[in-house]
Amino acid sequence: MKVILQQDVKSQGKKGQMIEVSDGYGRNYLLPRKLAIEATADNVNTMKLHEKAKKAEEDRLKALAEETAAKLKDITVKIVAKSGKDGRLFGAITSKEISDALAKQHNIEIAKQKIVQADTIKACGGYQVKCKLGFEIVGTINVIVTEES
Repeated sequence: MKVILQQDVKSQGKKGQMIEVSDGYGRNYLLPRKLAIEATADNVNTMKLHEKAKKAEEDRLKALAEETAAKLKDITVKIVAKSGKDGRLFGAITSKEISDALAKQHNIEIAKQKIVQADTIKACGGYQVKCKLGFEIVGTINVIVTEES
């Protein structure tokens, strides 16, 4: 019996996958618990439409991530912070501060979780911070930290 899984089923497959199972397992376990639906022609077409829509959405998001990475290459984010002697900051510049400054100065929204700092920023100066945009696309944010006057 061929069925299309509606949810992930342990040791059988993932949601949206069409699998072959024994008649008893399908009729007595998967179908009554709404874990799967029978693979009729209508259901198979619906599954293919969902896959096509999902693929189109992924392509759109990937293009958006590449566009954002290209924008990040050309811009610089300026952050003003309190500092002591020798340009050392009181505290550190966080990913949230970088994300907020990027949104405020350049209208680019990037979640703070996507910003990856190799080292903490604890002094005035210029820095390059990596940003994981998804689909293995990495952008670089140029950050300049200046002393508050």
